[in-house]
Amino acid sequence: MTFILYGIRNCDTMKKARAWLDARGVAYAFHDYKVAGIDAGTLRAWATSVGWEKLLNRAGTTFRGLDTADKADLDEAKAIALMVANPSLIKRPVLTGVGGVPLVGFSVAAYEAALP
Repeated sequence: MTFILYGIRNCDTMKKARAWLDARGVAYAFHDYKVAGIDAGTLRAWATSVGWEKLLNRAGTTFRGLDTADKADLDEAKAIALMVANPSLIKRPVLTGVGGVPLVGFSVAAYEAALP
């Protein structure tokens, strides 16, 4: 099974997820949004699986720094466009390759339940 861990290298939550995976010998590829970006099609597929609301990181400084107009009347299309333009708006990490549904965010309990 091929796992891909999506996120930003220096994010504290990403560091926790990577340390957890590494400690258990789980092989994964790392996709850094800041280096490689993210496309709308991937985000739409994730949104179909988990909902765009779960993907959008409203708690971060990037979201708080958006113009009021950008935050108003959010729907899936607008949220995906914002996340493509500002990958820091995507909740981190996103782990794919786990039964077809991405794991969004890091939780030891969720990772233990989903990973071999």
